[in-house]
Amino acid sequence: MAEAAIDYFTYKPVRGAPEAAASIFFIVAAILAYQTRRAQAARWMYILVGTALAEGIGYILRVVCINHISLGLYIAMMLFLLLPPNALALFNYKVVGEIARQSNVRAKHFYLRPKFITWFFFASDVFSFMLQSTGGSMMAQDDMKETGKWICVVGLAIQLGFLASFVAVAIIIGRDPQYIVICGPKQVSEVAAKRRVMWTIHATTGLLYVRSIYRLAEMIDGYGGKLYSAEWAFYVFDFAAILLMFILYIVFFVGHNFPH
Repeated sequence: MAEAAIDYFTYKPVRGAPEAAASIFFIVAAILAYQTRRAQAARWMYILVGTALAEGIGYILRVVCINHISLGLYIAMMLFLLLPPNALALFNYKVVGEIARQSNVRAKHFYLRPKFITWFFFASDVFSFMLQSTGGSMMAQDDMKETGKWICVVGLAIQLGFLASFVAVAIIIGRDPQYIVICGPKQVSEVAAKRRVMWTIHATTGLLYVRSIYRLAEMIDGYGGKLYSAEWAFYVFDFAAILLMFILYIVFFVGHNFPH
């Protein structure tokens, strides 16, 4: 059965790596759940926990596909590995939206209003998510592969565009002293707390951008192309990028700044 997996992956997937990746993401989910509960943080912090669990499930499905491949399992694996990072973008949108809401600043521009920041970018994330999930499902079918590919490309391109717009909004809020962040334990001032939170948002968004560019290039290259068939690229630009994002979320945990 392991040899049959080559027909779907277009290469012989390495063993051991997906098992390790799944274990790592489940541990990450446990750590974030503990941090969120201990800090009595806002419930939306559990977005990170759910995303880490979804990543872990995606790598479990990869293990299953290597040994017992089927079209249904392959589609499920693709979706669980392609889509969850969208929730990390949503998390970052929520953080900046909450900073705007807590600061109670009278916004000079509509794009700095708390509801706009949260719901506009949330809607863009959902739209991108729907396009990518639809395209990902279609790509596993021979007669719909090309159409599915370009639907995914459009979804990823839209995500990149809105991520860039979000970074611009985050920079404006980060530089404006009127916007404040509640101090967490051991944080000496609101300025220091804000600097730490905004650095985390910019660093994780940058990593998500790298990952999205890789996925976009992979889709344009096409099923069976050089990027798609390079397993090392998947583990470097997808697994490692997402894992590094989670490490930053854990080390620079922002839950203390957004209590329940």
